[in-house]
Amino acid sequence: MSTHLVWFRADLRLHDNLALAAACRDTNAQVLALYIATPQQWAEHHMAPRQAAYIAAQLNALRQALAEKNIPLIFQQVDDFAASVEAVKIVCQQHGVTQLFYNYQYEFNERQRDAAVERALTDTVCQGFDDSVILPPGAVMTGNHEMYKVFTPYKNAWLRRLREHLPECVRAPAPRNAPPVDDLSAMTFDYPQQPFDKALFPADENAAIAQLRQFCQQSAAEYESQRDFPAIEGTSRLSACLAVGVLSPRQCLHRLLAEQPAALDGGAGSVWLNELIWREFYRHLMTYYPRLCKHRPFIDWTDNVHWREAPDELKAWQEGKTGYPIVDAAMRQLNATGWMHNRLRMIVASFLVKDLLIDWRAGERYFMSQLVDGCLAANNGGWQWAASTGTDAAPYFRIFNPTTQGERFDKSGEFIRHWLPELKSVPDKAIHQPWTWAEKQGVTLDYPQPVVDHAQARVATLAAYETAKKSGG
Repeated sequence: MSTHLVWFRADLRLHDNLALAAACRDTNAQVLALYIATPQQWAEHHMAPRQAAYIAAQLNALRQALAEKNIPLIFQQVDDFAASVEAVKIVCQQHGVTQLFYNYQYEFNERQRDAAVERALTDTVCQGFDDSVILPPGAVMTGNHEMYKVFTPYKNAWLRRLREHLPECVRAPAPRNAPPVDDLSAMTFDYPQQPFDKALFPADENAAIAQLRQFCQQSAAEYESQRDFPAIEGTSRLSACLAVGVLSPRQCLHRLLAEQPAALDGGAGSVWLNELIWREFYRHLMTYYPRLCKHRPFIDWTDNVHWREAPDELKAWQEGKTGYPIVDAAMRQLNATGWMHNRLRMIVASFLVKDLLIDWRAGERYFMSQLVDGCLAANNGGWQWAASTGTDAAPYFRIFNPTTQGERFDKSGEFIRHWLPELKSVPDKAIHQPWTWAEKQGVTLDYPQPVVDHAQARVATLAAYETAKKSGG
């Protein structure tokens, strides 16, 4: 009898899991599952304690779900990816594994690890799958067979390919003709964990599927009009599910099209579909430009920007004490929940880089250390966009005004007051510049003065970028 091993990584689900489905196709094969925790590697990648707790919850739910299919999940912990190569080899030897199945990860370290595993397993057939994307890397290329560097033509080409062939979702496997699984002990790993809000983030696969269905039925059509306003629950909050693979992007696409069939043609739901395409864009880019995984900017000359060393201002930004209410409310939301509204991610990133002139990589690291939905491709792509260092990024001279951003997207200050209760007495019209109101009223607020003057900072930032471009462009 052949023995198949499914190596789970960032794909913690039964439904539409290409590696799992392939391993289970032979009804006579014995199927085993494996998960390897790598705490030291996670620490090097700045994994958030909330994301670690989220992974632990999903992993234990997955063990239970696999057990119901008579598939045992083997759990191991080693330091890092290098040690995981030997761990996989030993498991394969111990269980006589004939075929190893896994879903590709596109980050540089992960690809190096998988290549090492394939070299080490001389007696085992390795099969990898493009599972975390709707279209595999290489499917959407320019006429010169190069990777697109600008989103809009990439999106148009992506949609053309999708209309030619819509990838199907694969079913969860049927129960195996195998002995019942008796080991359902809780799996724990040696990594700091911080509780996550189960009401905000689905704690198992069935809850994630239900949340996806509800969003596509009730909110996807209004996403375009509501997504920019953080006081409204106008986003899907499914990013954590996608980051650790509790949902697949194909499930998101099919559910969206089932509920909003005009989404592929620019109708209702198309703006949320755009977010899925941005996710693909950043993942595809990472496979073609590995330097994006190595703290390198996409645009070379931006490495010449002379960033400020300003630890006190960095700390004020991290703690939500900059004196700019929309920035501070957003950062406190991140610190309290491990999640931040997408519009706010752009605002706070622009503030750190273009108001404080602090290296975007400091912000990228801090986000990863806090986000329950931390994902290298999306996080790096977002930060490089805001910092004007990445592909298809905002031009360096486009600098968000944090005050007017607050006025546009939280006009009455509802979101701000939720996270900054010290401003509850400030009237709506003054909520975005509370220090001015307080001075006129003779009121003392328990809220800091702005750490920087936006107009002056804008001039300094433009000068820094222009100097960098002249020296390296």
